[in-house]
Amino acid sequence: MTTPLLESAIPSLQLLSRGKVRDVYAVDDRRLLIVASDRLSAFDVVLPTPIPGKGAMLTEISHFWFGKLGHIIPNHLTGDTPESVVAENERDQVAGRAMVVKRLQPLPVEAIVRGYLVGSGWKEYQSHGSVCGIALPAGLQQAGKLPKPIFTPSTKAAMGAHDENIDFARAEQLLGAGIAAQVRDASIALYTQAAEYALTRGIIIADTKFEFGLDAAGKLYLIDEVLTPDSSRFWPADQYQPGSNPPSYDKQFVRDWLEASGWNKQAPAPELPVEVAAKTAEKYREAVARLTT
Repeated sequence: MTTPLLESAIPSLQLLSRGKVRDVYAVDDRRLLIVASDRLSAFDVVLPTPIPGKGAMLTEISHFWFGKLGHIIPNHLTGDTPESVVAENERDQVAGRAMVVKRLQPLPVEAIVRGYLVGSGWKEYQSHGSVCGIALPAGLQQAGKLPKPIFTPSTKAAMGAHDENIDFARAEQLLGAGIAAQVRDASIALYTQAAEYALTRGIIIADTKFEFGLDAAGKLYLIDEVLTPDSSRFWPADQYQPGSNPPSYDKQFVRDWLEASGWNKQAPAPELPVEVAAKTAEKYREAVARLTT
C-alpha cells in the first residue's frame, strides 16, 4: 500500500480548487486534471485522517461505471493518461488516482436518485408522506424499496454547508426545463441499470448522486465520480431487511465512531483511530472488488 495522500501538490499545473476529496488542476483551456485524494468527509467536515487507498479505489470504480454505462450518456473522460500531463516527479501523485477530463460547465444541481426509502428521504416521508415533494404510497417501511426509482435533486452547497433538497420544479428553474428533463431521465436510466447489475454482485444500491456538465454546444455529459461508495449508499444484499437501516459499504463505520465520540460535528474533526481508518478502507475495497471483478 502506498503512502496515503491527504493533499496533492502539483506545481507544474494551476490548482483551481480543493473539494472534500478531489483536487482539480487546469491542464489547458480544454482539459482538467482531477486527483482523488485519500481524504474522507463526514457530516460535511473533512477529517484529518486519510483512508489508505481510498482515492485509487474511487477512481477505479468510477472508470468501471463510466465504461459500463457509456451507452446511456457520454462522460467527461478524455482518454489521456494523468501521467502525461504532469512533471515526471509528480507522477506518483496521480498514478491510479487521477483522471484527465474535458473542461465543462458543471450544473448547479446534484442529481440524486433514490430506489429505497432511507436517510433524509425516510425522515420526510414520516412527516409528509413524500420525498422532495413526490407523494409516495402510505405504509412504506424504513429502507423499503420504492415502487420505482425517484429523482430527488438538491442544490450544491458551499464547502462545510449542507445541500438542500429541492423539487423538480425548482430544478427546472435552475437548469431550464429541457436540461432538467435530460438530467432526470439520464439519472434514472443510469441508476436503474447500475442497480440491476449490482444486485447480481450481491450489492443493493439504495441511492446515489450524479453530477452533470455542459459543453459549449450545450451537450450534456456525466462528470465527477460515479456510483462510488462516497456518492452512493451500498448495502450487502444478504443482510438487507426492510424496516431497519442495513449496514453499508461506505463511511457509515466512520460516522458511527464519530457519533459515539461525542464530537459536535463542527470543524476541526478528531483524528480517527488507526483501526477505524483501516476498517473503512476494507469496506471500500470489498465494494470495489464485488462490483468490478
